[in-house]
Amino acid sequence: MMLKKIIFFIFLFSSIHASEVNLELIEIYKNIRCLICQGQSIADSNSDFASTVKLVIQDQLEEGKTKKEIYNFLISKYGEWIVYQPTLNKNNFLLWFLPYLILVFGGLIIFLIFKKSKNSNDN
Repeated sequence: MMLKKIIFFIFLFSSIHASEVNLELIEIYKNIRCLICQGQSIADSNSDFASTVKLVIQDQLEEGKTKKEIYNFLISKYGEWIVYQPTLNKNNFLLWFLPYLILVFGGLIIFLIFKKSKNSNDN
């Protein structure tokens, strides 16, 4: 009976670790763009390029590399366009923050329009 419990716990912990690795693998796949099928991640693509990159990513994860190391490796080979979420740097600073600036500016304009219409209604 004790042997069955030990086997059960070994199986349970190994399956938990395997599922964590699979989730990380899927997350990486979804963040890497297929260079053949533009607009698709390698998770969604069936191209030869996507299959090859998936194998490379699996090999690097088995070697113990982190997501950041894998992304850096792929960026060095294919350029920053291969990742869907590029790193924040001085070249793309405006690209990252422009939507927020537009949102704040638009909200300010709407606020001023409502305030002006309220003031004109009060008179």
